[in-house]
Amino acid sequence: MSAKSERSGEIDQTMAAELEGEVREFIRRDVSFWRRPRTDVSSEAAENVNNVLQRVSSVSIEEIERVINELENVRDVLREEGDRVQREITNYANLSQAAMSSMKIIADSLAQWRPASPQARHEQVRHDVG
Repeated sequence: MSAKSERSGEIDQTMAAELEGEVREFIRRDVSFWRRPRTDVSSEAAENVNNVLQRVSSVSIEEIERVINELENVRDVLREEGDRVQREITNYANLSQAAMSSMKIIADSLAQWRPASPQARHEQVRHDVG
């Protein structure tokens, strides 16, 4: 298992434990609420539900914002790497072209120094003598 998935599992477990604790607390308050005389029942229950939802949603929003930030960082790294690879390819193409030009010059120079064929030498000797 990767460190990222372990961390995600830990966060999920932490969030589940917090949510479970909040639900239990809500139930305790709700049970005690029902045992009390009924005065303004709906507003207190709604407030309890709102508090639980706000706590749970704030954790989710923070996690989503963290993931967005990580994705933006990965996007920036990938752009930089893409630019670097493009520069490397351009440098390689230039170096390859320069090497091909150098090899052509060397081949042309060697062709001038290459000994002529026996027939060409024979004709050269006859031309020089004759």
